[in-house]
Amino acid sequence: MIVLRHRFNPLQRGLHWLMAICIIAMLFIGVTMVSIVAPTYLPLITTHETLGTVIFVLVCIRLVLRLYFGAPPLPVDLPTPIKMVATLSQYALYGLMIVMPLLGWAMLSAERYPVMLYWKSVLPQVLPQSESAHTWLWRAHHYLAFAFFALILMHVAAALFHALVRRDGVFQSMAPWPAGDEVLGEKSDGA
Repeated sequence: MIVLRHRFNPLQRGLHWLMAICIIAMLFIGVTMVSIVAPTYLPLITTHETLGTVIFVLVCIRLVLRLYFGAPPLPVDLPTPIKMVATLSQYALYGLMIVMPLLGWAMLSAERYPVMLYWKSVLPQVLPQSESAHTWLWRAHHYLAFAFFALILMHVAAALFHALVRRDGVFQSMAPWPAGDEVLGEKSDGA
């Protein structure tokens, strides 16, 4: 029997959708934080820092799962340039999911702000105090957040294209709902 996996495993799918919710919340909280000066600012910072830490841990778990389980193959009839863009966008998404929390942590360390988490933990400082480093890291975090948002919009557009136009199973491979059989099988003569 030849077994071809056409879906990510349930843990990979669950983490994908959990992280999607966390990352979208993160982006909106980040925009709100830089837009207001009010007493609600401090709880937003704690939420942003906690979500950033959770996202970093979850993306590390996702990377391990991705290396262990792999990913379903893209459709064979998908043009090579689209396959290349899909692969590069996956690398960029994973890269930003790792880099953004680390930049935030480094940025706060350079300003000597503690990274406070909801469960009363404080992350250690990772950089010495430096106003110039803080400014550079803040700008990098700020502008990469816009790039991340644009990449997410592109990812959603591609998912909708595969789900509604091509209907080629790419969206279904990560869909959160059940989808018939988890494997496609083909019996060999002796089975």
